[in-house]
Amino acid sequence: MSQADADADREWPHDPDGEQGSEGGRKYGHAVVVKKVDEDEDFPLDVEAFVDEYGDDPIRLNHERVVSLREIFEHVEEREFEDLVAMHQGVGRAMRAGGFWTYEGADQFVRERGE
Repeated sequence: MSQADADADREWPHDPDGEQGSEGGRKYGHAVVVKKVDEDEDFPLDVEAFVDEYGDDPIRLNHERVVSLREIFEHVEEREFEDLVAMHQGVGRAMRAGGFWTYEGADQFVRERGE
């Protein structure tokens, strides 16, 4: 069974591609996670409480793969994020550590195509 088939068979609390998710595939990874916080009201952010509330929510990583927020946050080392920038940095490190990061930047993209 492919990853996409496994994701399709999984029971999510809401549609991974609906408005609470990737918005029809227009948002991926960090962008889906960040939709769950209010920059003005939610910081400092308690990581454990955040995962308790949103852990089962689907996070679309790319056009083929969806994982739960909990799976990503298993690799977050921080107990609290002071602000949105710190959250982006911590989630980015966690996504790389957990093998969830699929984008390596424009330079890598170009070099892989022999340009």
